[in-house]
Amino acid sequence: MADKREETQPGVEDIPGFDPQSIAPYMVKDPHALAMNLARALEHLGHAASEWLGPRERGEIPDPAADPITDLVKTLSDVVNYWVSEPQRTLEAQTLLFSSYIGIWTRTLSQAAGQQTPEPADLPKDKRFSDDEWAKNPFFAFLRQAYQVTASWAEKLVADAEGLDDHTRQKAAFYVRQLTAALSPANFALTNPEVYRQTVASSGANFVEGMRMLAEDISAGGGQLRLRHTDPSKFKVGQNLALTPGKVVAQSDLCEVIQYDPSTKTVLKRPLLIVPPWINKFYILDLTPQKSFIKWCVDQGHTVFVISWVNPDARHATKNWEAYIEEGIEFALDTVEKATGENKVNAIGYCVGGTLLAATLALHARKKDRRIASATFLTTQVDFTLAGDLKVFVDEEQLAAIEKQMNRTGYLEGSKMANAFNMLRASELIWPYVVNNYLMGKEPLPFDLLYWNADSTRMAAANHAYYLRNCYLDNRLGKGEMTLAGQVISLKDVKIPIYNLATREDHIAPPRSVFRGSALFGGPVEFVLSGSGHIAGVVNPPDKQKYQYWTSGKPKGEFDDWLAKAQETSGSWWPHWHAWVSKRDDDQVPARNPGGEALNAIGDAPGAYVLERA
Repeated sequence: MADKREETQPGVEDIPGFDPQSIAPYMVKDPHALAMNLARALEHLGHAASEWLGPRERGEIPDPAADPITDLVKTLSDVVNYWVSEPQRTLEAQTLLFSSYIGIWTRTLSQAAGQQTPEPADLPKDKRFSDDEWAKNPFFAFLRQAYQVTASWAEKLVADAEGLDDHTRQKAAFYVRQLTAALSPANFALTNPEVYRQTVASSGANFVEGMRMLAEDISAGGGQLRLRHTDPSKFKVGQNLALTPGKVVAQSDLCEVIQYDPSTKTVLKRPLLIVPPWINKFYILDLTPQKSFIKWCVDQGHTVFVISWVNPDARHATKNWEAYIEEGIEFALDTVEKATGENKVNAIGYCVGGTLLAATLALHARKKDRRIASATFLTTQVDFTLAGDLKVFVDEEQLAAIEKQMNRTGYLEGSKMANAFNMLRASELIWPYVVNNYLMGKEPLPFDLLYWNADSTRMAAANHAYYLRNCYLDNRLGKGEMTLAGQVISLKDVKIPIYNLATREDHIAPPRSVFRGSALFGGPVEFVLSGSGHIAGVVNPPDKQKYQYWTSGKPKGEFDDWLAKAQETSGSWWPHWHAWVSKRDDDQVPARNPGGEALNAIGDAPGAYVLERA
């Protein structure tokens, strides 16, 4: 009788819609091998812990001047207090979340029973959940939907909370995004189907390799995690990056000035001076020959000069904005004139290099200095009212903590700014690499742009403090209140032609912020919007035929109205810019060799300053 009952009892294979083969990739095949590999992984994890603790025990890493957790708790407490201060609000918030959970649970039960259950149309598309199991497997589908609904609910609570000032609301929204990005089920081994399958297939060898890389990355960061985004062994500046031929023709305490070899018989009479950001290295504009904006400009007949900023250390602690103008831009302008005999240049400023260039132009206007005949700004902010999520890190309390930290060493570590930039896109630049590197145990693919992104620079204390206070905190440049060389400067005094490029998906210099800044200049402004983001939207060679750009005449009114009337053109903005700058002065002269007759070459491009690692 017992045997007969067993024969009639249903097995898992009789569950409607259940395929026994679907769980095969999740069944451990070799428990012994898995246990041995987990033990080896724990050894590597212990090594990682030692690399993290050692510098702290030796006093090499001081206690942080600012505690971000404290600020996070304080900021989010303001949101929580709003929703719990009245029972009706609390009930409203709970009902909104639980009703969504009930819908997810109902769909999960239907899916487990083998029924076709379409997902809610309002769930966002997310690359973190591209694996088929996130939709097909009821367990993983439930986790994903519950996570996405909870994340959207938390963001809505911040958006709907009343009584918050703008800065607190912006910080709260930012911190919620950081928390939800960190708590994604895609970030954990047991709740990520790809990691789970890899663990079973390799008997845990992925964790062995992942923990080994974790220990290496903490060691490389001197006790801080230096998350690898690419294989650094595949790149070297001067060997397969920054290859455009040229010479260092001048050097100051803050910069080297590079002049590039001509590739045409004649060149534009007016030289081109590029002012890159000092927060990163200049070779973003000279990655590989196929991607190099600098090489492309040379091939169009420009005599190109580039400032290569020093990677500052304690010796540069007191170098402020005026020093970066005098020993950077002014020094480079003098160098250009000595090398070419020309006292008129076209200038390009990229990101914060553009902000410094704009301030220099306003100072030049006060001094009647007309050496810069036209200026191009690439993803540059001069008005910081709409400066985006980087403003989260800038208030009086946080600035005081940063200044205290910089005063201790004379500079801000490059990793601090790199981490801040990565946090702006944590779901793309942090957690996918944590999963790939440390859980999947895979080396990231070689990518020149991400190698450059990791090649961070330090910031001189006086310069960085001035920038944060006068731009991000007080917006003095945008308000016409910035003081340089004892004079209050105003961008309204800048009458030269301006080419102002923004990128549509920029998270560092948002296009609305760049557009708003266009109105501050006193002369004609050509505003152009490029597709993609802060880097890819700028570094976009014409032969790639990627992205697009929009033009629509003068940047007046609101950004959305301008964009609605703008003309879209496929491809790169580079030829459009070249036509614009050539129209200002297209006189040609014989090609010039670096340094001319007045200056001797100090060394070959890309120079020595760019090789200094932070």
